[in-house]
Amino acid sequence: GAKDGQVILLENLRFHAEEEGSYKDDEGKKQKVDKAKVDEFRKGLTALGDVYINDAFGTAHRAHSSMVGVDLPQKASGFLVKKELDYFAKALEEPKRPFLAILGGAKVSDKIQIIDNLLGKVDSLIICGGMSYTFKKTLEGVSMAEWVLVEAGSKTV
Repeated sequence: GAKDGQVILLENLRFHAEEEGSYKDDEGKKQKVDKAKVDEFRKGLTALGDVYINDAFGTAHRAHSSMVGVDLPQKASGFLVKKELDYFAKALEEPKRPFLAILGGAKVSDKIQIIDNLLGKVDSLIICGGMSYTFKKTLEGVSMAEWVLVEAGSKTV
């Protein structure tokens, strides 16, 4: 770990397969990293400090080792995370009008609570990406790109 007054600078942790828990082999196929290696990597990250501050808002939702695997008793969000959360809170509580939300992704079931929450706040909502197929199928009976559809999402809509 760091000694008093010392700063440790790490390279981009995504260069390590243990960060994401997977890698692509020589044929381009996704392979899982051995759990013991991931655990060892996480212990190594934990040993570097006494306090964990996450200031990576853009990656905070990921189940990567640096996000969920650092096991320190003191954890907090940094100033950038606070700034982003304050921005989103203001945008949702006192939005400028007209207020348009655009949601994409593949699985409606993952976003149904967000959609439900936004419907009472937005003037318009655009659903795009793979989710749009679920809506098209459910609302219009259109069967487009069946391989993209998520039946659980279709039932939720």
